[in-house]
Amino acid sequence: MKISEFMIRDVVQIEEHVTIKDLLEILVANKIGGVPVVDKQGVLQGMISDGDVIRFLQPQGRTIYDIYTLVLVSERQELKDKLKKSIHLPVEDMMRKQKLYTVKPEDNLEKALEILAEHGFKKIPVVNDAGRVVGVISRGDLIRYISNQLIKELD
Repeated sequence: MKISEFMIRDVVQIEEHVTIKDLLEILVANKIGGVPVVDKQGVLQGMISDGDVIRFLQPQGRTIYDIYTLVLVSERQELKDKLKKSIHLPVEDMMRKQKLYTVKPEDNLEKALEILAEHGFKKIPVVNDAGRVVGVISRGDLIRYISNQLIKELD
């Protein structure tokens, strides 16, 4: 089974300059947990998920630093403060740029299953030979496919 047979082709994607505020609105409006980040030509530059946003916006706790007997205390930062400082930053400041895993439309289903299982990702971008995003595969897509197609064939 090829990826092209069940990938989502209508992909919500954003460019690197999109702000965190706009990203959050896109995720909520589309009821999705992440998006590929592309350049103006549609070439994959990174991925950003709801988990990346949560980790980025996590307020810093109270920390005590002891630098050669000089004690510095960093007070707890509140979520609203962190959000206020971060909301207009571009997503490129927090998107995953390294260790991006992709599949191609002609790849087999097993390749997507292997990546999702090994790395715990929720989504994998599907790219063409030019690196442009042409689709996305999610864990939910694979579960639906396995449930609706493969299990029925076994019965």
